[in-house]
Amino acid sequence: MDTTVALAQALIQRPSVTPEDAGCLGIIGERLAALGFTLEYMDAGDTRNLWARRGTGQPLFAFAGHTDVVPTGPEADWTHPPFAGHLADGMLHGRGAADMKGSLAAMVTACETFLAQHPAPSIDLALLLTSDEEGPATHGTRHVMDVLQARGEAIDWCLVGEPSSKSTLGDIARRGRRGSLNCTLRVNGKQGHVAYPHLALNPIHDVVAGLTRLSTTEWDQGNDHFPATTLQISNIHSGTGVTNVIPGSCEVKFNFRFNTEQTPEGLKAKAEACFDGAVADLAFDWNLSGHAFLTDGGPLAGALQQACQDVLGVTPDINTGGGTSDGRFIAPTGTDVVELGPINATIHQVDECVCADDLARLSTTYARILELMCV
Repeated sequence: MDTTVALAQALIQRPSVTPEDAGCLGIIGERLAALGFTLEYMDAGDTRNLWARRGTGQPLFAFAGHTDVVPTGPEADWTHPPFAGHLADGMLHGRGAADMKGSLAAMVTACETFLAQHPAPSIDLALLLTSDEEGPATHGTRHVMDVLQARGEAIDWCLVGEPSSKSTLGDIARRGRRGSLNCTLRVNGKQGHVAYPHLALNPIHDVVAGLTRLSTTEWDQGNDHFPATTLQISNIHSGTGVTNVIPGSCEVKFNFRFNTEQTPEGLKAKAEACFDGAVADLAFDWNLSGHAFLTDGGPLAGALQQACQDVLGVTPDINTGGGTSDGRFIAPTGTDVVELGPINATIHQVDECVCADDLARLSTTYARILELMCV
């Protein structure tokens, strides 16, 4: 079995549902220590983090990724047990195969290949790994970056192994992501009998006009790098479950996916203004998951493109699509960030899987990127 596939299989067999690491970092750390990496565990809260670095100078190239996975749902729905790492017909099956234990394995074996050929490279290497990416993302990469910044340790280039590819390995890579801003709106009215509305204050009626304005506003038209900012109302909860009681409160959850035309502060102000004129007591609870970011990519983007052409025979579309990633915590420090990983067709789904040959080729591509960064 290919070494990258074997390592990915071993990682999949660890049930590391957020925020559990389940021993994945120990497996990876052992391989990295043998290559001369210094291992520093930066655990915080319920999260396991590993900062592994080889060398003490600059420039510094870092791989970044996460060992945690989303829940499987009913395991009986899976064709193969989700934590078995089953290999059949050229496909490696299991939760995390594509998102993103396959990428982690490719990072490790790429370092092994690269350092065997270049034992004294002109760049330092590091891996930033966490078990908190699929969850709140509070104690993971965000925490490690805070620690690194506090002691003046800078990353020049970072490759995040999120599954970016769509139809064929390497067809899409990222150099930026939209920001994500969440809000929980709590509306306090007055409960009453539906036959006597003048004695009550219906919180749903009171905010429906504001919700209409919120959902129909054009926030911007995007720009050369990002699509337009979008707003989605994801939850509305109110009432006692019966038809003859006016509810006393209502809770609404909504999310902005925003581009670099917007700031969180500006979006908050515009959104809250949509509810001007409401009579009920309104409370907005905002939570910023991450700012929008865009890096020029510099030599890293060029190396990624050249490596994909050399190894995979494709020229990647390097864009800013998709959701969010931990790149949002790394890019603001001035690091050039790109993302490249396996095909994402089955991520977070039942029967998640990845082509085994793709993992081997991804490892070779990562190693080629490292070579090109030394030129």
